[in-house]
Amino acid sequence: MSLFWENIDIIEAQLDKIVDSGSDDELFIASYFHGHFSLAVSRVPELNEATDDKMAHLRQILTHNLTEAFANRELDDADQHKIWALFERLV
Repeated sequence: MSLFWENIDIIEAQLDKIVDSGSDDELFIASYFHGHFSLAVSRVPELNEATDDKMAHLRQILTHNLTEAFANRELDDADQHKIWALFERLV
């Protein structure tokens, strides 16, 4: 398994911990983020790139997707802030 996929597994394990032991609010935020995260992971090019480059692609895709979703007012400002905080912590 590549280092990129190991990083993905670590992030997903952290999200699972939130789902297992978080409050209802944390569960909502983690679930919303996980949906966008999974979609972004599926769009990272499968090239012979360094892991840092693949992680950079992931961050770029995820940032773009979340920015678009928030521009469409999918979440209120408080929840958007929580999503960005989770993004910074995990990715």
